[in-house]
Amino acid sequence: MALEDATSGIDIASPTNGLSSQRPSMSLSKSPSAPYPRSPASKDASRWQKGTTAATAAKPLKPFATEDIRILLLENVNQTGRDILAAQGYQVDFLKTSLPEDDDVHVIGIRSKTQLTARVLREARNLIVIGCFCIGTNQVDTQYAAKHGIAVFNSPFSNSRSVAELVIGEVIALARQLGDRSNELHKGTWNKVSSGCWEIRGKTLGIIGYGHIGSQLSVLAEAMGMTVVFYDVVNLMALGTAKQVPTLETLLGVADFVTCHVPELPETHHMIGQVQFEQMKHGSYLINASRGSVIDIPALIDVMRAGKLAGAALDVYPAEPGGNGDYFTSDLNLWAEDLRSLKNIILTPHIGGSTEEAQSAIGIEVSEALVRYVNEGCTLGAVNMPEVNLRFLTMEEENHVRVIYIHHNVPGVLRKVNEILGDHNVDKQTTDSRGDVAYLMADISDVNASVIKDLYQRLESLSCASSQMFCDPADNSSSSDHDAGFILIMQPSHGLILLEGMARNQDLWESWPPRGQRQAFNTMI
Repeated sequence: MALEDATSGIDIASPTNGLSSQRPSMSLSKSPSAPYPRSPASKDASRWQKGTTAATAAKPLKPFATEDIRILLLENVNQTGRDILAAQGYQVDFLKTSLPEDDDVHVIGIRSKTQLTARVLREARNLIVIGCFCIGTNQVDTQYAAKHGIAVFNSPFSNSRSVAELVIGEVIALARQLGDRSNELHKGTWNKVSSGCWEIRGKTLGIIGYGHIGSQLSVLAEAMGMTVVFYDVVNLMALGTAKQVPTLETLLGVADFVTCHVPELPETHHMIGQVQFEQMKHGSYLINASRGSVIDIPALIDVMRAGKLAGAALDVYPAEPGGNGDYFTSDLNLWAEDLRSLKNIILTPHIGGSTEEAQSAIGIEVSEALVRYVNEGCTLGAVNMPEVNLRFLTMEEENHVRVIYIHHNVPGVLRKVNEILGDHNVDKQTTDSRGDVAYLMADISDVNASVIKDLYQRLESLSCASSQMFCDPADNSSSSDHDAGFILIMQPSHGLILLEGMARNQDLWESWPPRGQRQAFNTMI
């Protein structure tokens, strides 16, 4: 169902959700005074910015005791994000290091260094959502997370301008050999030369990957008098007078400057190697601010030494240090010393998005997505879940409950779920699927503790029956072809119920609902 149909007449982002009013004001001494424009978190994010309607003017419910939700932010996540999460009343822990092995939280916020593999996620028994405060999500096993009901959010747009500006700066610096002249003068050598130095006006910029960064870079380059061509795997509308070329070889043959802006995929591994270097113009330049695996760096060293390329700029590398220090050596990458010895090569430590404006925007965008998911179950902008949303519950609906059921996308499951929900008054409901994972959200009215208990037990029994296994909390033997569902119930006056597997201890139900604990995290969908 299209989003417009599923939410017809509903304002899904009233300012009353507590986000807009909690954005911290900032005074950045070195940034422009004009407001920094924020990009939407997804293609549907503009709907969050609509005006308030009477239907959503009421104060939204907090579906749990916020102090029970623990959030761990790693790798120096920007203060704006920390402030938004803390203002919700969550327990927010902040570390500049990577993930402690013995920590167990509901929400984890990371940047690009922390690796959340299947092994790590298997031990995170209470984890419900991951926030990647960066563009990429390749540091997270998103498929494993989806199969275990863990949503993953990122910030695909917020640092696009910062990366584009860095690339423009590197184009000019390479054309004028600024790096070498600066290093020489730092050593006391005056070397005023013009040989091999060029204006960029009238030169051709070849952009590989015409996405958010590539398209912004295209506009900036044209404004500086460059001709722009780009190559992408899909046909895209060009901005300005840029032209799309049919093949990568065509681009390499005409571009004076080649810049890469592609994701890390098997198809992009060593996308620029010995063959591609031979196709490039003699005396051209290469820039990579995308992923370190895109360039065959030993081949780059060879062509630089041979004089085929006049210069290069790298901001990303196949292996990068886990922290700041004297770590960019041959112990990390065997070719590091050879790379550092080259002339007219700019080496930067993955700083494409490292500006105050970009990090602030990323902090806001990802934190707001986490709040929407934890408070309302909204998955708009998730990279590994179907994008589903419903109008939030309000204080006037305290006898309502929101049921979220994440299950394997196979025939028959939805029918069985609706047979269970059909015994109750379902006010609104929506569902969507993404690959093997399906996500159902339903609001049910006129409930009490016994109804909630019954709903959970029947849905959980369906999960066990579908998986054809006994859902024992101590059972770690489940496999990816099982079809147990992940159940999340939000109820106004009692809290967020995070339970998986068979709740076999009858004492658990005596003070329903239980405090948010996953009883069998390892139960697969």
